[in-house]
Amino acid sequence: MRRFFSPPIALLLALTALLLAGCGAPRLRQEGLRVDLYVDGLGQQIALPAGSTVQDALDAAGVRLGQMDRVEPPVYTVLSDGTRIVVTRVREEFETQQVLIPFDHQELRNESMPTGETRLIQAGVNGVKEITIRHVYEDGVEVRSTIVSEVILQEPTAEIVMVGVQTPFAPLPIPGRLAYLAAGNAWVMEGTTAARRPLVTTGDLDGRIFTLSPDGEYLLFTRRSSRDPAEEINTLWAISLTSEAPTLINLRVSNVVHSAEWVPGQTYQIAYSTVEPSATAPGWQANNDLYLMTFYRWGQRGNATRILDANYGGVYGWWGTIYRFSPDGRRIVYTRPDGIGQVDARDALLIPILEITPLNTHSDWAWVPGLAWGSDSQTLFVVTHAPPTGLVSPEESPFFDLNAISLVNNTNIRIAEQTGMFAYPAASPLRQTDSERSYRLAFLEAIFPAQSDTSRYRLVVMDRDGSDRQTLFPAEGLPGIEPQTPVWAPQESENGDFIAVLYQGNLWLVDTRSGQAQQITGDGLISRIDWK
Repeated sequence: MRRFFSPPIALLLALTALLLAGCGAPRLRQEGLRVDLYVDGLGQQIALPAGSTVQDALDAAGVRLGQMDRVEPPVYTVLSDGTRIVVTRVREEFETQQVLIPFDHQELRNESMPTGETRLIQAGVNGVKEITIRHVYEDGVEVRSTIVSEVILQEPTAEIVMVGVQTPFAPLPIPGRLAYLAAGNAWVMEGTTAARRPLVTTGDLDGRIFTLSPDGEYLLFTRRSSRDPAEEINTLWAISLTSEAPTLINLRVSNVVHSAEWVPGQTYQIAYSTVEPSATAPGWQANNDLYLMTFYRWGQRGNATRILDANYGGVYGWWGTIYRFSPDGRRIVYTRPDGIGQVDARDALLIPILEITPLNTHSDWAWVPGLAWGSDSQTLFVVTHAPPTGLVSPEESPFFDLNAISLVNNTNIRIAEQTGMFAYPAASPLRQTDSERSYRLAFLEAIFPAQSDTSRYRLVVMDRDGSDRQTLFPAEGLPGIEPQTPVWAPQESENGDFIAVLYQGNLWLVDTRSGQAQQITGDGLISRIDWK
């Protein structure tokens, strides 16, 4: 039996069938894309399915990237039809070369040679360094090169030439030997100020220690270390002034900042104190120790004997203690920011003599009282910190006096007021007068006593009891001299009783009898002197 539907029902069934057909699984048509790949100087077109990345294109072409190769666009980029892919091959090469380091040219000014005359002191030698260069290539073309390391194989040796700069200063006969430090080099005058010769021409003397032996035959000095100052500040050396071919003698002692001197009355015995280098200001931490070491004439040194262990050094002990032997070599005194005293070498004790109010400098340096032995080994001359006026604290008082302390009867007498903090007393050698052997005292007096830390000074001489006071140098109206310790001639001569001072970088001799001053050098480079 056949079933027939009416037209409306037939139309409804057709629409339903069409809707059901639309709800079935979709039929997708996969479309491809083409990209252009440029690598190793060649170009090619690659067909890829849609949704592929740059990395897919490289894999399809069998391209392997090196560690430094560069791709544009990046490998994770999804491609579109017609994308241009460029691979840049990158490589690096390292090259090692040895190159010369030109030597420096140094000139030593010598006032004993005629102007314009030159003399070769040390021949220059070039150094050698090894450098490593990194070359970078892109597609075989070098695009940059850089130096990645340098190693010094041989340090250059400077050429040192002595140049005559003879000045018109009249020569002056002098007793003993006068050594001076100029531009890091040591020189000596002997017999006359016109007879000058170099002792050490290394250019690295730091001036912290610069002292002649009592007989004037050896110079003790420090040289800047070639190592990092935070590891080693300097080293201690000696040299003969009488040898025909003197050689530098390394005493194998380092980090000597405040104290090193020849012990009077002993055959070349040296006393010294050390510090520990530091990367922070002032560049060291003082040990405040004390050692004795015998130095032999043939240039060898004995073992060092420790007299004092490292100690805290009192107030501001980080700065350091200074030790001084008496002229007869029998006593040792110390001076440090909070006072002075004697050293009991046998029992390794410090015995205070005078407490001094330490100065608060509000900085990374400490004030140490200037101290000098009287030539009779019985008196100490010391700069003291005077009480303030007004409401200023004692530690900040700007006033300083000069006192004389007798070690015979323990008296303490103020012999000069308002000298300034850098008075630096110095006693003359014993002189024979009509009735006794006596000595005089030289010291510096601040032009502006209340600002003595920055003030210039004038040279003053007086008798040891403070009488017969004379201001000698420089003349009124001229700029003062920088803080320094005046240096007496080892003996009087028929030409005068001289004191050597530095003024504007030059050596001057001042006659304490006549008050006349004579300029000796004119190069402006001198920083230390000693006279024996």
